[in-house]
Amino acid sequence: MPEWDYDLIIIGGGPGGLTAGIYAGRARLKTLLLEKLIHGGQMMTTDLVENYPGFPEGITGFELSDRMRQQAERFGLLIRSQEVLELKPGKPAHTVVLPDGQLTAGAIIIATGARYRRLGVPGEDKLVGRGVSFCATCDGAFFKDEAIAMVGGGDNALTEILFLDRFAKKIHLIHRRDQFRGAKYLQERVFEFEKLGKVEIHWDSEVKEFLGQDNLEAAKIRNVKTLKETLLPITGAFIAIGMLPNTGWLKDLLPLDEGGFIFTDVIMATEIPGIFAAGDVRSKLWRQISTAVGDGSVAAIAAENYLEELKRG
Repeated sequence: MPEWDYDLIIIGGGPGGLTAGIYAGRARLKTLLLEKLIHGGQMMTTDLVENYPGFPEGITGFELSDRMRQQAERFGLLIRSQEVLELKPGKPAHTVVLPDGQLTAGAIIIATGARYRRLGVPGEDKLVGRGVSFCATCDGAFFKDEAIAMVGGGDNALTEILFLDRFAKKIHLIHRRDQFRGAKYLQERVFEFEKLGKVEIHWDSEVKEFLGQDNLEAAKIRNVKTLKETLLPITGAFIAIGMLPNTGWLKDLLPLDEGGFIFTDVIMATEIPGIFAAGDVRSKLWRQISTAVGDGSVAAIAAENYLEELKRG
């Protein structure tokens, strides 16, 4: 029978990693979850989660994360606050390199997530969760009949405009170029909204500052060609300028898509046997708490089956 420190090591403690831990614990796998920061991932930046099943009144991102952690630990998941420096594939065991040593496991689930690309302007960090958001499907309903802004010009920004239109009274679309990068049919829909007066497009413009004390009250934008500055009274701002996957530590170990996300098959397996990926770090269309949870459960079941095959030889 193969020997290793753990049956399964999960790298990352967001909803995908924690769900994988729950399933692995129920399967009685000796499992360790490594998270360099705090468990919860992007969930922790959301004041109120209203679209996760089972919580009709909503639940804070912190509470949902903590409940997932408690549930995983109840089934025996071990959690350590530790950064992973490198992953070395092997057979039958893979090696995880840590600052203070290394550990081996028969299977690995990479669930390191992704972070939203930020503008880096004054007021942004202060007002995240207080009007500044990175997810229209998560937070759009909070801004019913209010004036809001969308920052970006790609597929994601234009798609979220179509979603936000059902809530907002007016949407200011701020794009630093003079044409969109998104799909033509999305552009056509947005231009239709512009003709109806629902969307106002600010071409060649960028956000210079978000303003507000306890909540977002306005955004200062500047035309990059004329340098004219305008103050937009808004209560919500959605930033859709891309996501940055947390895959730099992999050092070209696995094939990544053009955005740096990990390719997997339908059971979350990568091209290296015994190494799986789940959640926002994976190359896929949608990144939600619910999709990360689905990924985590599939990855854990696939890892369990892989380990059973290894043990059978």
